[in-house]
Amino acid sequence: MEGGPLDPITLSVLSSALAGIGEEMGTALVRSAYSANIKERRDCSAALFDAAGRMVAQAEHIPVHLGAMPEAVAAVIACDPAPGDVHVLNDPYSGGNHLPDVTMVAPLDVDGERLAYAVTRAHHSDIGGMQPGSMPAGSRDIFSEGLVIPPVRLVAGGEYVPDVLKLLLANTRTPAIRRGDFRAQIAANRLAQERLGELVGRWGRELVLASFDGVIAATERRTREAIRRLPDGEYTAASELEGDGVLDDDIPIRVTVQIRGDELRVDFSGTAGAVPGNVNCPLAVTRSACIFALRVLVADDLPTNAGTWAPLDIQAEPGSLVNARRPSAVVAGNVETSQRLADTVLAALGQATDLPAAGQGTMNNVNIGGRGWTYYETIGGGQGASASGPGPSGVHVGMSNTLNTPIEAFELEYPMRVERFELAAGSGGAGRHRGGDGIIRAIRVLEPATLSLLTDRRRHRPPGSHGGEPGQCGRNELNGEPLPPKVNVALSPGDVVTVTTPGGGGWGRAEP
Repeated sequence: MEGGPLDPITLSVLSSALAGIGEEMGTALVRSAYSANIKERRDCSAALFDAAGRMVAQAEHIPVHLGAMPEAVAAVIACDPAPGDVHVLNDPYSGGNHLPDVTMVAPLDVDGERLAYAVTRAHHSDIGGMQPGSMPAGSRDIFSEGLVIPPVRLVAGGEYVPDVLKLLLANTRTPAIRRGDFRAQIAANRLAQERLGELVGRWGRELVLASFDGVIAATERRTREAIRRLPDGEYTAASELEGDGVLDDDIPIRVTVQIRGDELRVDFSGTAGAVPGNVNCPLAVTRSACIFALRVLVADDLPTNAGTWAPLDIQAEPGSLVNARRPSAVVAGNVETSQRLADTVLAALGQATDLPAAGQGTMNNVNIGGRGWTYYETIGGGQGASASGPGPSGVHVGMSNTLNTPIEAFELEYPMRVERFELAAGSGGAGRHRGGDGIIRAIRVLEPATLSLLTDRRRHRPPGSHGGEPGQCGRNELNGEPLPPKVNVALSPGDVVTVTTPGGGGWGRAEP
């Protein structure tokens, strides 16, 4: 029987039920959150892990969050959590992504037995540090980027640990909003406790535990089948990051993908060492990028869990750009480097199978903050075209899966106005199928503030495929004057920040 002792029908039903727990957790988090970044943009993720720390099910949320969650769960398991506890962490060197992504992990006990863990991860628009928004372009170490939270109990036996909560809120510029978002994450984890208990009550403990093994085994089998269909060989690709926020020089990325039977190895030998700025990646983020690239190869209906990455082996030199060591700054590694890693791995895999041209390859991170408020947003752009048709325009691509902040919500919550929000017509690469267009978003600030931009693809165009033309580069401007890809700037009332995002690459040569 597929995936273990369960028959295929029962396994399918229970697989859907487990995925439903993750989806309902995510819905509860979005609907309960205070910040626009979570309730409007949905910059959050939810997942269910078994008692051994294996991911069993996830909601289809943010790719860069989910591939890095296993390390966070392992770190909490090492703390020996008790029933009713909730641990909080954001330390990138203990299973986090970057400091604004705060993770809550709660053990799920049913009838006195530890069966699973509920996990939520959400991007908080301020967690302290040298600049509002906690994503400063010029940070040189992790301590500049915000409050570092190792795994620590926030809830013990169902009750808040008041001193821990007080400490967390004292280190953010927006404590009331942070308190609300923390509560939303805790509530989502508690919902998982209820739903898992109901599932056990309906199906029984043995079947539910068997379904954990079954869904992981079935996913691994189908993932290995997808890899086996690819031709064996070594495929290489190269790319670069446009500076690190401290230095403006290009930073080389090199990837060799080796396919042997049903296993896939990704080797980053030749990639740059750790840099002074904040585009360094913890290994968990690098793994997320590789998992995303692998996930592109398998069927859309295949759930993502520990079986997805069982055939994957990653080689990354300790202390390098893609396997950073404390106290390297990493805030842009999570958002910009992860995008470039995914793109580069996909470029290598594209030599073995047919994949779309490159998308915009950046999250276009915009942080603006003033006294008592912080705004954070990633801006969509063009997706690459493929053999089946043109790339979509104005979408989030790669490691991001968020929405835009609606203008009505934006102007209600922040002392700013949206002057332009439109497609950058013609920015997609030409070809038989044209790449998707980017976006133009112009924001006028109404009071003194600070701006931090973490962007890429401002001088290197997203490449096309099969003879298609590259997409256009993005642009950053302040009052019409160009800004670098990564920069911090003080803003005065009336200043206008305009971000034009890149287009996607075209596919195939255009018809004469």
